[in-house]
Amino acid sequence: MGPTKKSEKLKRLVTVQRHMERMAESDLAVTAKRREENAASMATVMEAIGSLEPVHRLFAQNYADRFDRLSNSDKQLASLQYGQEIKLLRERAKGDRLEENMKDARLHEDREADDNAIYDLVDLQFATTASSKVHE
Repeated sequence: MGPTKKSEKLKRLVTVQRHMERMAESDLAVTAKRREENAASMATVMEAIGSLEPVHRLFAQNYADRFDRLSNSDKQLASLQYGQEIKLLRERAKGDRLEENMKDARLHEDREADDNAIYDLVDLQFATTASSKVHE
């Protein structure tokens, strides 16, 4: 069966939430890499447009169209990256909140176990005293 204590259940949730956070980080890293590659392509196209070589002048319109597509792609990737950054922050906040709840639950369980141990000692002390009087 699964864990019975609240802190153990929350620990499992924290583990899952941290995994979700790592997945969001990975998605964000992929998007950032795609933006870098897109920016490099845009720089290459701009160099070709500004080139004075006759071959490049023949394809100036094609380069302009290509730059427009790359620019639109960059806007889409920037929007996607922003959304992924928000998601990462949300996942991290959820994980931190769950971890804090887990620590609180563990403290509460430890305190309850200590209280029960003290109650058991008190019960044992009174039970021992009562049984010793019976034997006399």
